[in-house]
Amino acid sequence: MASSDTGPSEKKQAALEQKLEKLGIRKSDLEEKFIKSSGRGGQKVNKSCSAVFLRHKATGLSVKVGKHRSLHLNRFLALRALAEKIEALQSGRQPSDISDSDRKIQKQKRRRRRKTRKKLAEPPEQKDQR
Repeated sequence: MASSDTGPSEKKQAALEQKLEKLGIRKSDLEEKFIKSSGRGGQKVNKSCSAVFLRHKATGLSVKVGKHRSLHLNRFLALRALAEKIEALQSGRQPSDISDSDRKIQKQKRRRRRKTRKKLAEPPEQKDQR
């Protein structure tokens, strides 16, 4: 198993290469930029260009990944995310910009907002005065 600083395993890289080949994505079709990421990671993240921006020229789909401190791992994750988007586009379904965990958080927030609105809309309860 590879650590987060060394990048993905060779097995995962080979699987991604096969997926890109199956989808007909060539490296020459991709525009790749390395930009500064933000968030956790300390001074290294703020000073180095470890985030990856990929754009597929043919479809215009783009992905930005800066989740980890490692450039190699971010590049792998960006390629994988872009491949998933292109696969979704080719199969006719909408490419999802929102991950499952983000969708779950949004659902939680909506539920809390509804509960708060309902609570605020109700008249205050009358306390028994004895």
